[in-house]
Amino acid sequence: MTDHYETLGVARDAGQDEIKKAYRKLARELHPDVNPSAEASDRFKDVTHAYDVLGDAQSRAEYDRGPTAGAGSFGFGDIFEQFFGGGGRTSGPRSRKQPGQDSLLRVDLDLADVIFGVHRELRVQTAVLCGTCDGAATAPGTSPERCLQCGGSGHVQRQVRSLLGNVVTSQPCVVCQGFGSVIPQPCHTCAGHGRVRAERTIPVDIPAGVDTGLRIQMPGQGEVGEGGGPAGTLYLEINVRHHEVFSRDGDDLLGTIEVSMPDAALGTRATLDGIDGSIDVEVRAGTQSGDVISIADRGVTRLRGAGRGDLKLGVQVLTPTKTDRRTEELLRELRERTKAPGPQLSQHRQGLFAKMRDRFRI
Repeated sequence: MTDHYETLGVARDAGQDEIKKAYRKLARELHPDVNPSAEASDRFKDVTHAYDVLGDAQSRAEYDRGPTAGAGSFGFGDIFEQFFGGGGRTSGPRSRKQPGQDSLLRVDLDLADVIFGVHRELRVQTAVLCGTCDGAATAPGTSPERCLQCGGSGHVQRQVRSLLGNVVTSQPCVVCQGFGSVIPQPCHTCAGHGRVRAERTIPVDIPAGVDTGLRIQMPGQGEVGEGGGPAGTLYLEINVRHHEVFSRDGDDLLGTIEVSMPDAALGTRATLDGIDGSIDVEVRAGTQSGDVISIADRGVTRLRGAGRGDLKLGVQVLTPTKTDRRTEELLRELRERTKAPGPQLSQHRQGLFAKMRDRFRI
């Protein structure tokens, strides 16, 4: 096995600062950008690997102990773990490609957007595949190399003595972190991660009928994983903004129409501006405050199913607040002609407030 101390040209009792200084000096001399020779390239790989081992205190201690170190330190707990699932067999080196995390993005919509659905181009900051190495994590023209410490297995075996005799244990290699390979020349763009942070645009068709709190699932549109691993899921959480005129009750739209007292008494027709075009409304003679005018198929498109809900307009009859003498005379005459009773409590269960409460239930 190659002596890493000899490769870096330092003594075995050298301090970490001395090891780092020796590595930097050799790296400047042997880097392919400075010295393109094949011999220098091979030495640069050896120097980099040596520093990977000796530059970390834990991996250096592992290297100094050697593959058979640790005799006499095997306790009863280790024996139990060895015989009941703790050691021995390994599943081989772990993959550098790790699944990416899921992402959550809030999408604000207007009430008009949810009537028929809307197309959006969403801009998100996320982890994407590195365009330089295409997720390989290595510099162009290079590839991972087998770890010399574990021989590519991703694990290091030790033979230790116990009350039951010599026992072989297996632990993840501290040099390659269990991958079975090392990357002598990481990609300069992603620093060996296989992914970078970037802004990207995601086209999405948001269906009609969505409502606040609903989440749309987009598999494969989340964060790209380490080592160019598969991307997670992007969840779009819907938030529908408040509308000044209309509100929503399931698939129905709710609104209020103000009607003058004469129009409520005599009836009238009107054309109003709706969210998706003009609305023809008929106010029937004798309409009372709290009555509801329902217009079919002018609500929200159903998320699951066909057709649309209704538009329901609650009537509010306006009583004149400013009157002249002639108007007062006419109102008195109207009161006498209709023989209207004085104020009294309503005996109907479905009174004005109950109607208003039901109408604006959301």
